[in-house]
Amino acid sequence: MASEEELFASVDALLEEEPHLPPPAERARLREAAGITQARLATALKTTTQSVKNWENGRSEPKSPRLDAYQRLLNGWAAKYPAHGHAAPAAPAPAAAPQPAPVPDTFTGPAAPEPEPGGTAAPAQASGAPTAPQRPAHPAGRPVTSRRPAATKAAAPATDPRFPHGPLAVLDGDGSAYAVGGTVLDCPATTVPELVEWTLKESGLGAAKLHRYGKDSDPLIVLTAAAAVKLGLPERLEGHEQRRSLRLPADHPVVKQVAKAKWQLTQRGFGPWARIYRTAQGRERQCVQLAILSWDALDERSWPGVSEMEPADVAHVLGVYASRVITPRGSTAVSGLELMTALRPPTKAVQDPATGNWVSGYNAGSLGTEPMDPAPPEATAEHPVVVNSGWSGGFLNEEAYQWVRAVDTLSDEECTLPFAVGLDLNTAFLAAAARLVVGISAPDHFHAPTFNPKIPGSWLADLSHIELDPRLPSPFTRDGSRPTGPAWYQTHTLAYAQELGYNVAPIEAYLRRETGAYLDPWHDRLKTAYVDTLADLGVTKDLDDRAFLAAMEQYKQVDPAMAAVLAAIKATVKGGVGKLRERPQGKAYKEGERWPALERPTWRPDIRAAVISKARVNMHRKLNNMVKLTGLFPLAVLSDCVVYPSPGDSPLDFLPYAASGKPQPGGFRLGPTPGLAKLEGVQSMLWAVDLMEQGHNPARHIKGGDAVLEDGE
Repeated sequence: MASEEELFASVDALLEEEPHLPPPAERARLREAAGITQARLATALKTTTQSVKNWENGRSEPKSPRLDAYQRLLNGWAAKYPAHGHAAPAAPAPAAAPQPAPVPDTFTGPAAPEPEPGGTAAPAQASGAPTAPQRPAHPAGRPVTSRRPAATKAAAPATDPRFPHGPLAVLDGDGSAYAVGGTVLDCPATTVPELVEWTLKESGLGAAKLHRYGKDSDPLIVLTAAAAVKLGLPERLEGHEQRRSLRLPADHPVVKQVAKAKWQLTQRGFGPWARIYRTAQGRERQCVQLAILSWDALDERSWPGVSEMEPADVAHVLGVYASRVITPRGSTAVSGLELMTALRPPTKAVQDPATGNWVSGYNAGSLGTEPMDPAPPEATAEHPVVVNSGWSGGFLNEEAYQWVRAVDTLSDEECTLPFAVGLDLNTAFLAAAARLVVGISAPDHFHAPTFNPKIPGSWLADLSHIELDPRLPSPFTRDGSRPTGPAWYQTHTLAYAQELGYNVAPIEAYLRRETGAYLDPWHDRLKTAYVDTLADLGVTKDLDDRAFLAAMEQYKQVDPAMAAVLAAIKATVKGGVGKLRERPQGKAYKEGERWPALERPTWRPDIRAAVISKARVNMHRKLNNMVKLTGLFPLAVLSDCVVYPSPGDSPLDFLPYAASGKPQPGGFRLGPTPGLAKLEGVQSMLWAVDLMEQGHNPARHIKGGDAVLEDGE
């Protein structure tokens, strides 16, 4: 018979449960039945109309204390306006996500994860793990030392029945494991091997694959400083290297524990992001990803403020990122690269016509399972294909703009304008990745080829004869200077020279016969994530330009957690592109040696060059069109930021608009989608000219700080 203490604990657990809201469509029906507009409801709950829209279309859920007030209101309306003459139904349990038809296992090669952080094959958790019991926020008979119970709620997507508690949890020192949606699990582990076993067998953590031929995501456990210490890890890693590159020594007790329990670490070792796995047995691949907050796993630039948040809030931020992008697997750069592979798996199951057996075969449109050497001009100076061949023919130098206009080209009229206004293009690299055709196969060498703008590759050509207005940067070089002789260019750069009306006669080229829009699914997923996250912050597509600028001024204050998700999405784009040409790291590296990144099929400097070339061409095309539409020339460009002289302190004072008030096509346009612009910062024209005279780039400092070109290298 249950004791009184057990009964009271059970009742307390029920009281602690969050209110259950009716389905989104029912919320809208009840509000409309009451004759209340979304705007009026937003005013009553002291929130925004967009938030109410999100609640009613299932994009997000209210948080306490609005959650309780909203629940009370809906209950009252349900009593007054029952559906079809009956009481409104209670919210059903989340529906199971539709599962694709099962296919035979497509895993090929070693079962262990790739040794490099950006590797593409990592063991996935075996399905069918039992679920862990949900822990009440205040369990009876045990003091709670967590800083506070979960209070924030992520939007609730359809639940995969194999992973009822979502993709990840944040473990605190008292054994509380904060999962997404406010769930708090009880983790009894006191050692890292015990934690791995609990995660795989009891936690119910993980995430379904993003592509039918892909792999499920490994569960992620994030450790607070207190949890790390409890598990025998140092609170912080100490050393002379950058903290993110530090690792536990091989003789550390925890590393020995892992080995003794017959678990393995990847070649990354036990650092801020550690993968612990066992060799696969058939389909049974087991791997857990750890991230240690006090070891700077969440870089402040990519995840602003997150490492200082409460565990429940960290779980909320990472959970939203996981649902919209991917379960984090390392830095945002690593996650950006692995997202490419997750959306374009290298293999799929095919049936051998001779035997009828299912075997692993190439998945068309992917980069395959084997690394591919670049053409010599696409490589870096230390790459083996360069060192071993004695290549001296120059290199592809497709990089983002770092250009400052010569001061002596400024007119008196420009100098008398009072303001310098910076515009920043939203995720310019992501916009460039849209419908971008890149090479899939290895490069072939051609002499004196006829230029074809539809073939991706690297072309040696002389563009020094092209003379453009010195008040604009050259579209052909990083620093905007005029080319001085033959140089290697990516296809988009030469195609733009043709577009401007100039003759292009390549001397030689390295081209790829098999091509495809490899980055399309990557672009589409990240674009949706970016736009949806901005919408959660009140910046929506339906805003006019003035309202958009106003919303962008204060979006970080609307919800710091979602603002951190947005920053992480942006870092994922730039870092992922940068990882396509990751350079060797560490002082011990010797020129001509292969480094770990070269073993990835995604080490593709030619694809990185294609993205950056297209982004730079897109920027120059807008700069050129702005001259035609407004007569204005820029002062400076830094990657995706451009600074213009302006008669007022707003982009509205110089951007081109038609008589109808609509933006003129071709120039810079304001808006929340990739490729459109937002205000980066405003300073005085005197300030900008002073920096230019000193040889500094106003675009780097227009925001009031020091911009960083985050290319993930």
